Amino acid sequence: MKMLVLGAGLQGSACAYDLLKDPDVTEVRIADLRVDRLPEFLAKAPDAGRKLKPVQLDVRDRAAVLAAMRGCDAVMSAIPYYFNYEMAECAVEAGIHFADLGGNTEIVFRQKELDAQAVAKKISVMPDCGLAPGMVNILAAHGIGQLDDVEAVRIFVGGLPEEPQGPLNYQIVYSLEGVLDYYTTLSWVVREKRRTQVKALSEIEHIEFPHPIGTLEAFHTAGGLSTMAFTYEGVIPTMEYKTLRYPGHAKIMEAIRDLGLLESEPIEVDGARVSPRAVAVAAMGPRLTKPESADLVALRVVVSGTKNGRPKTFQWDLVDRYDQQTGISAMERTTGFSLAITGLMQARRQVSALGVRTPDEAMPAPAYIEELRKRGIDIRETVR
Repeated sequence: MKMLVLGAGLQGSACAYDLLKDPDVTEVRIADLRVDRLPEFLAKAPDAGRKLKPVQLDVRDRAAVLAAMRGCDAVMSAIPYYFNYEMAECAVEAGIHFADLGGNTEIVFRQKELDAQAVAKKISVMPDCGLAPGMVNILAAHGIGQLDDVEAVRIFVGGLPEEPQGPLNYQIVYSLEGVLDYYTTLSWVVREKRRTQVKALSEIEHIEFPHPIGTLEAFHTAGGLSTMAFTYEGVIPTMEYKTLRYPGHAKIMEAIRDLGLLESEPIEVDGARVSPRAVAVAAMGPRLTKPESADLVALRVVVSGTKNGRPKTFQWDLVDRYDQQTGISAMERTTGFSLAITGLMQARRQVSALGVRTPDEAMPAPAYIEELRKRGIDIRETVR
């Protein structure tokens, strides 16, 4: 199999690393504007010298994108979400499977408009294939499918430093721009079977994880449910996604946001037009970038309802940590590896549904969970 990864950043490089380890993969093309700064762990991947093919690519050049896709079995997009519609469109034109990290529900709905074309080409297009959205949606759908009636779906996920440091007790584990988007965008939830929106950083609650993590706070952020809030409106009474952080983080970020410091619209400062968001990213980015500090990912998905007339709850928990041996972060493992697994399963025709489907609609959960386990990402299931 020949695979194409768009984006040589943190998640794209982790995705490529995982693909290189697969014996059925003969070539991994990793494409970006800059391919001269690949992380050290990628160069050390099995057969990297033979299989890895860096490709300089501007994804705004449609002809060049189609050329890079030519001859590949699947393409995995780890570039900013606003390119995902055009990349999916190119993959459909090229007739190859496509998966992306998603994160923007409006774009996912646009991608779904490509469904008939994808079916005609006999390919699978799967948006939102990272950690959240992605992994958590697969687990949620797995629980929903095992109950007769579902009362509530509650999802909690966070990328955190193992050793928190003030003032935010947070470090960058993926795009800071993406984090700020989630903190400033309304979040879709389902309440009393009705889809509605709630403010990001709101409705803080505390969630307990095993020592040494302990108490985390959970609050609403956008994007995690993907299209599930639309799919299950009128069916499931309660459905929500919340981000996990160390206690105190949400209130600080709420104050920063409410003071206007995360606004994108430029304002005038000493005669110049500047974006408060751009200033915030420039100021906070270096202070929150801590490459020597190990991270972790904490996840909990709870699906409750009834089976055969009796109450039943499925719960999945995960705590994944920075890999000291490879130098791959927990966020890269859970997000980048998830994207790689999706592409591999598509290429192997383990995703039976053709056309445009989100992971909760088409991914076979048991096989996906087993693939994660092979990579040391051990999701624990509890049934009560």
